[in-house]
Amino acid sequence: MKHYLDLIKISARQHRKQNRMTRLCIVLAVFLVTVIFGMADMEMRSQMIQAVKSYGNWHAAFVLDEEHGTLLKARPEVKSSVRYGVLNYRLEDGYQILGVETAVCGFDPEMMEMFPDVEVRAYLSELSGEPAMAYLFRTAAGLESLVLGEDQILGQVKEALEDSRAMGYSGKELNRIVRGAVTCAKQIKTDLKISERPLSVSYIGIRMLEEACGLTGKRLLVIGSGKTAVLALRYLCGYESVQVTACSRNEAHARRLLEEFPQIGIVSYGERYEALKTCDIVVSATASPHLVLRRKDFCPVRPLTMLDLAAPRDIDTAFAEDSLVRLINLDTLQEIAADNRRDRELLAEKSRERIEAAVQETAAWLLQSRMGMTIESLQHRCGEIAEDSYAYLDRKLELSQREKKMLKKVLHASLQRLLREPIRELKRLDTEEEQEEYRRLVRQLFQL
Repeated sequence: MKHYLDLIKISARQHRKQNRMTRLCIVLAVFLVTVIFGMADMEMRSQMIQAVKSYGNWHAAFVLDEEHGTLLKARPEVKSSVRYGVLNYRLEDGYQILGVETAVCGFDPEMMEMFPDVEVRAYLSELSGEPAMAYLFRTAAGLESLVLGEDQILGQVKEALEDSRAMGYSGKELNRIVRGAVTCAKQIKTDLKISERPLSVSYIGIRMLEEACGLTGKRLLVIGSGKTAVLALRYLCGYESVQVTACSRNEAHARRLLEEFPQIGIVSYGERYEALKTCDIVVSATASPHLVLRRKDFCPVRPLTMLDLAAPRDIDTAFAEDSLVRLINLDTLQEIAADNRRDRELLAEKSRERIEAAVQETAAWLLQSRMGMTIESLQHRCGEIAEDSYAYLDRKLELSQREKKMLKKVLHASLQRLLREPIRELKRLDTEEEQEEYRRLVRQLFQL
């Protein structure tokens, strides 16, 4: 019996060990679940931050797919429609509302009710008739863009028309209007070349480098990893045989540039002077409050062209005193940009004159085309009359095949000649009231 009682003590000790192990396992499980969910939350937050940086902070997005587009086209008040894309989707073009970078898109007034605390009506416009056509023509030519005369919008208008035609949304009149706007914009850009006067200081700077020393086959160092530096890299990498090296104070930012520009090299910020020794051109565009390249720290031994795109300056102005150095700074670029902006404004006035004439021509075509259905119905009715007359005469007369062909031809020609003047007069009607009156009269006379 004593031995059995001893077993009770052993069993109690074993249960205590198992209980401690169970509690330990529970604690570890809770800890692991917390860590896993914490890591998942961190990953989601990271993805959201990256998405906001890449595509903007969207509070709402409405996607019109093909099914909903077809339903919209089927509504009785919609005659034809065009799907239109978003401007500034990646926040690269400088569109702003109250100082906030904004992607611009259109939506129905009913959608504003979903955002009662947001006042956007001041930034939207609702037009119809000739003013709406004129706005479309100016938009296609880039005259309504923040960057006056820019080219991106024309491609978007063309793409919108092509998509709508492929899906059957747009009709004859809308096709004619949008094609007229695209044609007018192309003529303006070809003749006046308004978009060939650059406004971007980065682009102007790269153009000046091309004029000063050429870029093909050159070795370049780009200092910085912000928007201005990235824009400069995009322009530079468009040239053939250029060897581009980038550096930044933040090495992680510099490495991130490789995602968009895998062909460039990367050096650390501390190695910038060493990299300069083998470079032909240096472009600096940082947000540093201090000089990035100091004359006392570097003495060129070969010709060097320096482009300073930063404000305040990145490159010591003392470099301009060196005979081997050509320094281009932001002051010069801004003066050129201001001159180009004035040139664009003058050309924009000439463009508006052309647009006004093109809109009037399109409006006249639309006015005439509204009688098109009536004229087609009238011609169809006369064709039926000619066929009925031919069938009657064919039954009453014995005609050869040659005579039958001549009879049919004469009947159709006679009726078409009879309609020639009335159709010409219908096309000359220049008011909607007159058109409607004549349409009603023609329907009554010919039972259309």
